[in-house]
Amino acid sequence: QVQLQESGGGSVQAGGSLRLSCAASGYPYRNYYMAWFRQTPGKEREGVANISPDGGATYLTTSVKGRFTISRDNAKNTLYLQMYSLKPEDTAMYHCAAAPIWTTRPGDYNYWGQGTQVTVSS
Repeated sequence: QVQLQESGGGSVQAGGSLRLSCAASGYPYRNYYMAWFRQTPGKEREGVANISPDGGATYLTTSVKGRFTISRDNAKNTLYLQMYSLKPEDTAMYHCAAAPIWTTRPGDYNYWGQGTQVTVSS
């Protein structure tokens, strides 16, 4: 049974930091491309960051460059999103997802976690 379980969300003030984790099981994690998406009510799901299976290639959407870092530990089957200098506009439900190819399209992702809420107050 495939499972992606996010953790690490919470409420912080603007300028604060959080580290999200995503524990994966039930599929060959180290063979999959991983990503973080975020979504707020009434808006489309937005891609935040991507990482290749070996961690050698990463992508960050423009709005988070210089503030967020994506990484993975294949020995622990865990994906991370380190977030610094958080802004109120970063407030969203953050989901991790797995895909067999390099892609930013949500529809290409096979597996999704339930999400962890990040709330940033001004």
